[in-house]
Amino acid sequence: MAGRTAAPSYRNRACGLVLLLAGALAWGAAPAPARPGRPVITLEIRGAIGVASVMQINAALDQARKEQAALVVMRLDTPGGLVASTREIIQAIIGSPIPVAVYVSPSGARAASAGTYIAYAAHVAAMAPGTHLGAATPIQLGAPGVPGPPPGQRDGDPAKKDAPKGDQSTMERKVLNDAIAYLRTLAQLRGRNVEWAEKAVRDAATLTAEEAVKERVVDFLAGDLAELLDKADGRRVSVAGADYRLAIRGAKVIAVEPDWRVRALGVIADPNIAFILLLAGIYGLLFEFWSPGAVVPGVIGGISLLLALAALAVLPVNFAGLALVLLGIALMTVEALTPGIGALGIGGAVALVAGGVFLFDPQATDTALRVAWPVIAVAAAASAGFFLFALGYALRGRRRRVVSGSEEMIGMPGRVVAWDGLTGSVHVHGEDWGARAETPLAIGDAIRVVGREGLTLTVRPSETTGESRV
Repeated sequence: MAGRTAAPSYRNRACGLVLLLAGALAWGAAPAPARPGRPVITLEIRGAIGVASVMQINAALDQARKEQAALVVMRLDTPGGLVASTREIIQAIIGSPIPVAVYVSPSGARAASAGTYIAYAAHVAAMAPGTHLGAATPIQLGAPGVPGPPPGQRDGDPAKKDAPKGDQSTMERKVLNDAIAYLRTLAQLRGRNVEWAEKAVRDAATLTAEEAVKERVVDFLAGDLAELLDKADGRRVSVAGADYRLAIRGAKVIAVEPDWRVRALGVIADPNIAFILLLAGIYGLLFEFWSPGAVVPGVIGGISLLLALAALAVLPVNFAGLALVLLGIALMTVEALTPGIGALGIGGAVALVAGGVFLFDPQATDTALRVAWPVIAVAAAASAGFFLFALGYALRGRRRRVVSGSEEMIGMPGRVVAWDGLTGSVHVHGEDWGARAETPLAIGDAIRVVGREGLTLTVRPSETTGESRV
């Protein structure tokens, strides 16, 4: 009898143990919620994606780690940017131990080209009403400022949109397929629309905010930051391979502003600003070299040139274009030194314009990163004016006879007032001076000053008049 009652007891204990283990496993599989009270870090990325954007995002992620933040919200409005910088940002987002939300805002903003890749990489993607994203096709190779035809439309005929891939060059296919694979990988990583990702790259497709939510490209719409935090609260995301549940409702918001270094780099890294600084630096130093003592042109030129070098260090410089710019300046300098028919000056202006056009490498960016044509035209005109007038004036000043100081006396005419052998006195510039000569002179002889040592002049008979006495 005792044995019969013991068996059910053991079975009950075994069932309880199994249920306990199952509960423990279920509890371990649930996403870990963010600890309450953790803040939310926000930052704004405006304009082209570049090195300054990378520095700003890395600074925000570092701040988020220090604050043990629950979420980083990146407000995004960009037309695209440098490919290398975009990849660095995406790697930082994927490797971040803190989830990152990309919020395309405010209304009227866009996440075009590089912005689309960044939105796909985010743990949470949201858009404000009235925004759009897409057009992630990489820029095709060709002359800067002259957009090439889309793949399959080499002769510009829209009817050939579905032309075979043989119409594309091998390089274009490699670039296109690499971009497609990259965006598809991000879509698969975040569980977003893979098919539309390929369409955004291959056909430069775009979506409005409402369409993006419908196509599962972004997670939801949000009119402002408060609505974004409210809708993102409780969402499950994968952070560094682990499930994570956001708990950010009512969280404290900390805005991370770019420091002065990031702001300065963002300004000088603009292609137009970098080009202007480069020319201003070179011209300032040239003017200082040919007119020593001016000081101000040399100081401005040195600072401008250093800033230009800092900008060119973070921009995709085409060294052939840079060489053309330097060649143009050299040719115009030679023209100013040896005035002729103007062939060197014209050649220098042409080289300068060509260098401005090809100064930046179009393969390193997904936007038309180039110096604007008006800036190139004004720079060429200003360069011609600088070498024709400013530098020419400085050179003429160097050739002009000195009219001050001790050298002022050189070349002045005078008369002998007293003489004995090879020394005597002369009247020059309204004053009597001690003088010496290599040949004997007589009182009243016309002389000209050829040198000076202290208060003694070196003179010789004047060659401008045949009269030797008064």
